[in-house]
Parts: sequence; C-alpha cells; structure tokens
Amino acid sequence: GRSVVGMRRATGGHRFRRQPPLSRKGGDLMFTGIVEEVGTVRALRRGAHSATLSIDARTVLENTRLGDSIAVNGVCLTVTSLGATHFNADVMHETLRRSNLGGLHTGSPVNLERAMADGRFGGHLVSGHIDAVGTIRRIQRDDNAVWYTIDADEVTLRHIIMKGSIAIDGISLTVARLTSDNFAVSIIPHTRAETALPTKQVGDRVNLETDLIGKYVERLIGATLPHPPSTAASGGITRAFLATNGF
Repeated sequence: GRSVVGMRRATGGHRFRRQPPLSRKGGDLMFTGIVEEVGTVRALRRGAHSATLSIDARTVLENTRLGDSIAVNGVCLTVTSLGATHFNADVMHETLRRSNLGGLHTGSPVNLERAMADGRFGGHLVSGHIDAVGTIRRIQRDDNAVWYTIDADEVTLRHIIMKGSIAIDGISLTVARLTSDNFAVSIIPHTRAETALPTKQVGDRVNLETDLIGKYVERLIGATLPHPPSTAASGGITRAFLATNGF
C-alpha cells in the first residue's frame, strides 16, 4: 500500500492547509486516492430508488461550498447542503446499484477525499466512478502489514495488473498479488490508521475503481485495430495478437 494516506508535514505531523480552491465543480474532476479523513455516517435516508446521505466530517469541509465534489468510499458525490460539522449528498439509483453505499447505516465509517483542485497529487488518477463491487475473501497479518485478498469479476480483473494501482473504497493502493479469481494488496500500518479499512471484515463488500488510463487504452485498441482482443478470457495482448494486427 502507499505510505502517504492523509498528507502530513515531515515535522509536526499536521495536515497540509489548503489554499482556497480554484473550483471543485463539474464533471471532469479527479481524485487521487489519498484519503483525507474518515467520516461517520449521520443518516442514510432511502427513497424508492435513491438516497440522501448525511456525513459528519471536519477536514473535508474546509473551503468546501455547495456543489463541490467529495469522494465517499471512492464514490464521487456532490455536496447539496452543508453544516458546521457535516455535509449532505444525494445518491442516485445507478450509484446505489454499482457501489456499496446502500449498505451504509448510521455510525458507519467512510473514507473521504475532496476533489483535486490545488495541485495535490499523491496517489493515482481516480475518477470517483465505481467499476464494480468486490468482496473481501481473506485478511491476513504479515508482521507489520496486513494483506487483503478481494474477489472480483472477470471484467474487473482484466483491468488489474501486478504492481498497478487500484482504488479500494477510494484508497489508492498497489496490487501485490493477482490470480484469475481475485487480487490482493498489502496495507502498511499508516494506511490502516488513516482509513476505514480496520473496520472491514471477511465477506464485506468494497468499491473498486481500476486504472483509468488502462481502460482508455483498451477502448482505443478495440476501436482502431482490425482484430481487437476478445473480451473473453483470451490471454489479452499476446505475441500472436500483435502479429495478427501487423506488429
């Protein structure tokens, strides 16, 4: 796992103070996967197919305005109202269907990060648009680290590479093990201390967002090559595939 969750100064251990943001509105905002704080769900009010989420927080409220974006467990949400110690956001049907937000309840801890608007970039490019929900298969301690093995579907696993980046509940992490059924990450103590990971148990569902650039590359290859790689389990880009396409 990355060692810079919740950016801190080298001396004193305090979080960096941000300058007033340029803008955190719009559909092209990005996150970094560096969690700023763990918030607490104040309330989840369900509608027929949607919900309103209220979250207690402190750090992410600094310089935040109505309409700004905050990632909640890696899901990009828009702030619809603000209080001194909390914010509210609407969660639409598609978001509930694709993420684990619908399983939250009063008191649930959630990873929070404001959209990148002032040059802060310590993790990797994270859009806040969840690809899939994985299930924690195994949690194992390894000296000072903890391994989390996560089951995921075939399409999601195709977009994961060894030593590549993945966002798990909005946390930028490095893939340390990969099989045909699951992948694993090794978490350092600092990452566990600064996120909601310690509350997770085997069988819990986590939001997954795979590498953005890799997905674009796959899409472009499929659109431009005469014989694009199959979406089935075909081994991906192989020597035979390159020869077929003139390389």
